Amino acid sequence: MGLNKKDGGQTTMNETTPEEELQSLKKEVSRLRLEANLRKSLATQLEKQKKVAEDAKAEALTKSQQLEAVSGQLAKYLSPQIYESIFSGKQNVEIKSYRKKLTVFFSDIVNFTNISEKLESEELTALLNFYLNEMSQIALSFGGTIDKYIGDAVMIFFGDPETLGIEEDAHRCVSMAVAMQKRMTELHGYWGKQFGLKEDLEIRIGINTGYCTVGNFGSEDRLDYTVVGGAVNLASRLEGAAPSSSILISEETYLQVGDHFDFKEARELDLKGVGRSVKSYEVLIDDYEIRKILNFSGDSYDLTVRKDQLDEKDIEALKKIIAEL
Repeated sequence: MGLNKKDGGQTTMNETTPEEELQSLKKEVSRLRLEANLRKSLATQLEKQKKVAEDAKAEALTKSQQLEAVSGQLAKYLSPQIYESIFSGKQNVEIKSYRKKLTVFFSDIVNFTNISEKLESEELTALLNFYLNEMSQIALSFGGTIDKYIGDAVMIFFGDPETLGIEEDAHRCVSMAVAMQKRMTELHGYWGKQFGLKEDLEIRIGINTGYCTVGNFGSEDRLDYTVVGGAVNLASRLEGAAPSSSILISEETYLQVGDHFDFKEARELDLKGVGRSVKSYEVLIDDYEIRKILNFSGDSYDLTVRKDQLDEKDIEALKKIIAEL
Protein backbone atom coordinates (compact mmCIF):
# COMPACT_ATOMS: atom_id res chain seq x y z
CA MET A 1 0.00 0.00 0.00
CA GLY A 2 1.31 3.49 -0.86
CA LEU A 3 0.38 7.19 -0.97
CA ASN A 4 -0.77 8.92 -4.13
CA LYS A 5 -1.07 12.78 -4.34
CA LYS A 6 -3.92 14.21 -6.46
CA ASP A 7 -4.20 17.72 -8.13
CA GLY A 8 -6.17 19.36 -5.33
CA GLY A 9 -3.36 18.72 -2.83
CA GLN A 10 -5.20 15.86 -1.25
CA THR A 11 -3.40 12.62 -0.54
CA THR A 12 -4.98 9.24 -1.07
CA MET A 13 -3.86 5.73 -0.20
CA ASN A 14 -2.47 3.57 -3.09
CA GLU A 15 -3.35 0.09 -2.02
CA THR A 16 -1.36 -3.02 -3.14
CA THR A 17 -3.36 -6.08 -3.86
CA PRO A 18 -2.52 -9.44 -2.22
CA GLU A 19 -1.64 -10.87 -5.61
CA GLU A 20 0.95 -8.14 -6.16
CA GLU A 21 2.49 -8.66 -2.71
CA LEU A 22 2.62 -12.42 -3.31
CA GLN A 23 4.31 -11.86 -6.65
CA SER A 24 6.84 -9.52 -5.03
CA LEU A 25 7.57 -12.06 -2.32
CA LYS A 26 8.06 -14.78 -4.92
CA LYS A 27 10.57 -12.59 -6.76
CA GLU A 28 12.45 -11.92 -3.54
CA VAL A 29 12.49 -15.61 -2.67
CA SER A 30 13.72 -16.44 -6.20
CA ARG A 31 16.46 -13.84 -5.89
CA LEU A 32 17.56 -15.18 -2.52
CA ARG A 33 17.44 -18.75 -3.81
CA LEU A 34 19.51 -17.79 -6.85
CA GLU A 35 22.08 -16.08 -4.65
CA ALA A 36 22.24 -19.14 -2.39
CA ASN A 37 22.68 -21.42 -5.40
CA LEU A 38 25.40 -19.17 -6.80
CA ARG A 39 27.23 -19.16 -3.47
CA LYS A 40 26.92 -22.95 -3.24
CA SER A 41 28.09 -23.39 -6.83
CA LEU A 42 31.00 -21.02 -6.27
CA ALA A 43 32.01 -22.85 -3.08
CA THR A 44 31.84 -26.16 -4.95
CA GLN A 45 33.95 -24.80 -7.79
CA LEU A 46 36.47 -23.36 -5.36
CA GLU A 47 36.67 -26.71 -3.59
CA LYS A 48 37.22 -28.49 -6.91
CA GLN A 49 39.89 -25.98 -7.93
CA LYS A 50 41.56 -26.41 -4.56
CA LYS A 51 41.53 -30.20 -5.01
CA VAL A 52 42.95 -29.84 -8.54
CA ALA A 53 45.69 -27.52 -7.25
CA GLU A 54 46.56 -29.93 -4.42
CA ASP A 55 46.65 -32.89 -6.81
CA ALA A 56 48.82 -30.92 -9.23
CA LYS A 57 51.16 -29.93 -6.40
CA ALA A 58 51.42 -33.55 -5.22
CA GLU A 59 52.06 -34.75 -8.78
CA ALA A 60 54.68 -32.05 -9.32
CA LEU A 61 56.40 -33.05 -6.07
CA THR A 62 56.38 -36.71 -7.12
CA LYS A 63 57.75 -35.83 -10.56
CA SER A 64 60.38 -33.61 -8.94
CA GLN A 65 61.44 -36.42 -6.63
CA GLN A 66 61.57 -38.84 -9.54
CA LEU A 67 63.60 -36.37 -11.60
CA GLU A 68 65.93 -35.76 -8.67
CA ALA A 69 66.43 -39.50 -8.25
CA VAL A 70 67.07 -40.00 -11.97
CA SER A 71 69.42 -37.02 -12.17
CA GLY A 72 71.26 -38.34 -9.13
CA GLN A 73 71.75 -41.65 -10.88
CA LEU A 74 72.71 -39.91 -14.12
CA ALA A 75 75.33 -37.88 -12.25
CA LYS A 76 77.28 -41.09 -11.64
CA TYR A 77 77.77 -41.48 -15.39
CA LEU A 78 79.12 -37.96 -15.87
CA SER A 79 82.00 -35.99 -14.46
CA PRO A 80 80.60 -33.48 -11.91
CA GLN A 81 81.74 -30.53 -14.02
CA ILE A 82 79.93 -31.85 -17.12
CA TYR A 83 76.83 -32.74 -15.11
CA GLU A 84 76.69 -29.25 -13.60
CA SER A 85 77.18 -27.46 -16.92
CA ILE A 86 74.35 -29.47 -18.53
CA PHE A 87 71.80 -29.20 -15.71
CA SER A 88 72.55 -25.53 -15.09
CA GLY A 89 71.87 -24.78 -18.75
CA LYS A 90 75.41 -23.54 -19.45
CA GLN A 91 75.87 -26.25 -22.05
CA ASN A 92 73.43 -27.59 -24.63
CA VAL A 93 73.25 -31.31 -25.27
CA GLU A 94 74.05 -31.22 -28.97
CA ILE A 95 76.81 -32.30 -31.33
CA LYS A 96 79.26 -29.45 -30.88
CA SER A 97 83.00 -29.11 -30.30
CA TYR A 98 85.72 -26.46 -30.15
CA ARG A 99 89.48 -26.10 -29.84
CA LYS A 100 91.04 -25.48 -26.46
CA LYS A 101 94.41 -25.90 -24.77
CA LEU A 102 94.12 -28.62 -22.13
CA THR A 103 96.32 -30.82 -19.98
CA VAL A 104 95.49 -34.49 -20.55
CA PHE A 105 96.23 -37.35 -18.15
CA PHE A 106 96.34 -41.11 -18.74
CA SER A 107 97.11 -43.87 -16.25
CA ASP A 108 96.91 -47.63 -16.12
CA ILE A 109 97.87 -50.55 -13.88
CA VAL A 110 101.17 -52.24 -14.70
CA ASN A 111 100.73 -55.86 -15.87
CA PHE A 112 96.97 -55.69 -15.37
CA THR A 113 96.34 -58.38 -18.00
CA ASN A 114 98.42 -60.89 -16.01
CA ILE A 115 96.70 -59.84 -12.78
CA SER A 116 93.23 -60.24 -14.28
CA GLU A 117 94.03 -63.79 -15.42
CA LYS A 118 94.91 -64.83 -11.84
CA LEU A 119 91.78 -63.46 -10.14
CA GLU A 120 88.18 -64.60 -10.16
CA SER A 121 85.80 -62.16 -11.81
CA GLU A 122 84.27 -61.14 -8.45
CA GLU A 123 87.71 -60.41 -6.98
CA LEU A 124 88.79 -58.54 -10.09
CA THR A 125 85.63 -56.43 -10.04
CA ALA A 126 86.10 -55.56 -6.36
CA LEU A 127 89.78 -54.73 -6.88
CA LEU A 128 89.13 -52.54 -9.92
CA ASN A 129 86.22 -50.69 -8.31
CA PHE A 130 88.27 -50.00 -5.18
CA TYR A 131 91.24 -48.76 -7.21
CA LEU A 132 89.13 -46.55 -9.51
CA ASN A 133 87.28 -45.08 -6.54
CA GLU A 134 90.56 -44.17 -4.82
CA MET A 135 91.93 -42.50 -7.97
CA SER A 136 88.65 -40.75 -8.78
CA GLN A 137 88.39 -39.18 -5.34
CA ILE A 138 91.86 -37.73 -5.79
CA ALA A 139 91.03 -36.50 -9.30
CA LEU A 140 87.89 -34.71 -8.13
CA SER A 141 89.71 -33.12 -5.21
CA PHE A 142 92.08 -31.45 -7.70
CA GLY A 143 89.26 -30.40 -10.04
CA GLY A 144 90.00 -32.84 -12.85
CA THR A 145 87.34 -33.73 -15.40
CA ILE A 146 87.14 -37.52 -15.51
CA ASP A 147 86.66 -38.40 -19.16
CA LYS A 148 86.35 -42.16 -19.00
CA TYR A 149 87.51 -45.47 -17.59
CA ILE A 150 88.88 -47.93 -20.13
CA GLY A 151 89.24 -51.15 -18.18
CA ASP A 152 92.00 -50.33 -15.69
CA ALA A 153 92.98 -47.16 -17.58
CA VAL A 154 91.80 -43.70 -16.52
CA MET A 155 91.58 -40.62 -18.75
CA ILE A 156 91.29 -37.18 -17.12
CA PHE A 157 91.71 -33.66 -18.44
CA PHE A 158 92.09 -30.18 -16.96
CA GLY A 159 90.93 -26.90 -18.51
CA ASP A 160 87.36 -27.71 -19.52
CA PRO A 161 84.50 -27.03 -18.96
CA GLU A 162 86.16 -24.54 -16.59
CA THR A 163 89.78 -23.42 -16.53
CA LEU A 164 92.02 -21.70 -14.00
CA GLY A 165 94.52 -20.81 -16.72
CA ILE A 166 96.82 -23.09 -18.71
CA GLU A 167 99.64 -23.05 -16.15
CA GLU A 168 97.41 -23.70 -13.14
CA ASP A 169 95.52 -26.44 -15.00
CA ALA A 170 98.82 -28.20 -15.75
CA HIS A 171 100.06 -27.67 -12.20
CA ARG A 172 96.91 -29.23 -10.75
CA CYS A 173 97.14 -32.18 -13.12
CA VAL A 174 100.73 -33.04 -12.15
CA SER A 175 99.95 -32.46 -8.46
CA MET A 176 97.06 -34.89 -8.82
CA ALA A 177 99.36 -37.47 -10.43
CA VAL A 178 101.85 -37.15 -7.56
CA ALA A 179 99.02 -37.60 -5.04
CA MET A 180 97.90 -40.73 -6.87
CA GLN A 181 101.36 -42.28 -6.80
CA LYS A 182 101.71 -41.46 -3.12
CA ARG A 183 98.33 -43.07 -2.44
CA MET A 184 99.49 -46.21 -4.25
CA THR A 185 102.53 -46.27 -1.94
CA GLU A 186 100.26 -45.97 1.11
CA LEU A 187 98.32 -48.99 -0.16
CA HIS A 188 101.39 -51.24 -0.24
CA GLY A 189 100.44 -54.49 1.48
CA TYR A 190 96.70 -53.86 1.12
CA TRP A 191 96.39 -55.66 -2.22
CA GLY A 192 97.80 -58.89 -0.84
CA LYS A 193 95.61 -58.88 2.27
CA GLN A 194 92.38 -57.97 0.49
CA PHE A 195 92.78 -59.58 -2.93
CA GLY A 196 95.52 -62.18 -2.53
CA LEU A 197 97.97 -60.45 -4.89
CA LYS A 198 101.58 -61.56 -4.50
CA GLU A 199 102.80 -58.12 -5.61
CA ASP A 200 101.47 -54.65 -4.91
CA LEU A 201 99.66 -52.81 -7.66
CA GLU A 202 101.73 -50.20 -9.49
CA ILE A 203 100.55 -47.62 -11.96
CA ARG A 204 102.22 -45.52 -14.63
CA ILE A 205 101.10 -42.07 -15.70
CA GLY A 206 101.51 -39.94 -18.83
CA ILE A 207 100.64 -36.23 -19.08
CA ASN A 208 100.67 -33.78 -21.98
CA THR A 209 99.53 -30.19 -22.54
CA GLY A 210 98.32 -29.02 -25.93
CA TYR A 211 95.44 -27.95 -28.12
CA CYS A 212 92.61 -30.49 -28.28
CA THR A 213 89.17 -30.66 -29.80
CA VAL A 214 86.73 -30.90 -26.91
CA GLY A 215 82.96 -31.26 -26.88
CA ASN A 216 80.11 -33.62 -27.66
CA PHE A 217 80.84 -36.38 -30.16
CA GLY A 218 78.51 -39.08 -31.42
CA SER A 219 75.03 -39.18 -32.91
CA GLU A 220 71.75 -37.39 -32.24
CA ASP A 221 70.74 -40.29 -29.98
CA ARG A 222 74.00 -40.98 -28.13
CA LEU A 223 76.65 -38.41 -27.21
CA ASP A 224 79.99 -38.62 -25.46
CA TYR A 225 81.66 -35.52 -24.01
CA THR A 226 85.37 -36.06 -24.58
CA VAL A 227 88.60 -34.67 -26.04
CA VAL A 228 90.40 -35.83 -29.17
CA GLY A 229 93.50 -34.85 -31.13
CA GLY A 230 97.24 -35.29 -31.31
CA ALA A 231 97.79 -33.89 -27.81
CA VAL A 232 95.53 -36.62 -26.39
CA ASN A 233 97.36 -39.32 -28.33
CA LEU A 234 100.73 -38.08 -27.05
CA ALA A 235 99.56 -38.24 -23.42
CA SER A 236 98.46 -41.83 -23.99
CA ARG A 237 101.81 -42.76 -25.60
CA LEU A 238 103.75 -41.18 -22.72
CA GLU A 239 101.76 -43.28 -20.27
CA GLY A 240 102.66 -46.43 -22.20
CA ALA A 241 106.36 -45.47 -22.12
CA ALA A 242 106.43 -44.51 -18.43
CA PRO A 243 108.29 -46.82 -16.01
CA SER A 244 106.31 -48.50 -13.22
CA SER A 245 105.23 -46.15 -10.41
CA SER A 246 106.32 -43.09 -12.38
CA ILE A 247 104.90 -39.92 -13.95
CA LEU A 248 106.15 -39.03 -17.42
CA ILE A 249 105.28 -35.60 -18.80
CA SER A 250 105.87 -33.92 -22.14
CA GLU A 251 108.04 -30.87 -22.74
CA GLU A 252 104.86 -28.84 -23.27
CA THR A 253 103.69 -29.68 -19.76
CA TYR A 254 107.19 -29.21 -18.34
CA LEU A 255 107.23 -25.62 -19.64
CA GLN A 256 104.12 -24.95 -17.51
CA VAL A 257 105.17 -26.73 -14.30
CA GLY A 258 108.97 -26.82 -14.38
CA ASP A 259 109.26 -24.44 -11.44
CA HIS A 260 106.93 -26.47 -9.22
CA PHE A 261 108.46 -29.97 -9.29
CA ASP A 262 111.79 -31.79 -9.49
CA PHE A 263 112.58 -33.99 -12.47
CA LYS A 264 115.00 -36.56 -13.71
CA GLU A 265 117.14 -35.65 -16.69
CA ALA A 266 115.11 -35.20 -19.88
CA ARG A 267 114.85 -38.15 -22.29
CA GLU A 268 114.20 -38.19 -26.02
CA LEU A 269 111.57 -40.80 -26.90
CA ASP A 270 110.43 -42.25 -30.20
CA LEU A 271 106.79 -43.08 -29.55
CA LYS A 272 104.53 -45.19 -31.72
CA GLY A 273 102.00 -43.08 -33.60
CA VAL A 274 103.93 -39.85 -33.00
CA GLY A 275 105.82 -38.60 -36.04
CA ARG A 276 108.59 -36.83 -34.15
CA SER A 277 111.03 -37.37 -31.35
CA VAL A 278 109.48 -36.37 -28.01
CA LYS A 279 111.38 -34.84 -25.10
CA SER A 280 109.97 -36.17 -21.84
CA TYR A 281 110.55 -35.55 -18.15
CA GLU A 282 110.00 -37.96 -15.27
CA VAL A 283 108.64 -36.30 -12.13
CA LEU A 284 110.57 -36.99 -8.94
CA ILE A 285 108.16 -38.03 -6.20
CA ASP A 286 108.93 -37.89 -2.46
CA ASP A 287 110.47 -41.23 -1.43
CA TYR A 288 110.38 -42.25 -5.09
CA GLU A 289 113.93 -43.60 -5.16
CA ILE A 290 113.46 -45.31 -1.79
CA ARG A 291 110.52 -47.25 -3.20
CA LYS A 292 112.54 -48.19 -6.28
CA ILE A 293 115.52 -49.50 -4.31
CA LEU A 294 114.95 -52.62 -2.20
CA ASN A 295 117.54 -53.60 0.41
CA PHE A 296 117.77 -57.10 1.84
CA SER A 297 120.36 -57.76 4.51
CA GLY A 298 121.18 -60.34 7.18
CA ASP A 299 124.10 -61.77 9.13
CA SER A 300 125.59 -63.36 6.04
CA TYR A 301 124.13 -61.46 3.09
CA ASP A 302 123.51 -57.96 1.79
CA LEU A 303 121.44 -57.52 -1.39
CA THR A 304 120.34 -54.31 -3.12
CA VAL A 305 117.78 -54.49 -5.94
CA ARG A 306 116.69 -51.63 -8.22
CA LYS A 307 113.14 -52.54 -9.20
CA ASP A 308 112.91 -49.99 -12.01
CA GLN A 309 115.91 -51.50 -13.82
CA LEU A 310 114.90 -55.16 -13.52
CA ASP A 311 113.59 -56.97 -16.56
CA GLU A 312 112.22 -60.52 -16.82
CA LYS A 313 115.67 -61.96 -17.63
CA ASP A 314 117.16 -60.36 -14.48
CA ILE A 315 114.31 -61.69 -12.34
CA GLU A 316 114.78 -65.23 -13.67
CA ALA A 317 118.53 -65.00 -13.02
CA LEU A 318 117.87 -63.89 -9.43
CA LYS A 319 115.46 -66.74 -8.89
CA LYS A 320 118.05 -69.22 -10.19
CA ILE A 321 120.75 -67.82 -7.91
CA ILE A 322 118.50 -68.02 -4.87
CA ALA A 323 117.34 -71.53 -5.77
CA GLU A 324 120.96 -72.74 -5.98
CA LEU A 325 121.87 -71.40 -2.52
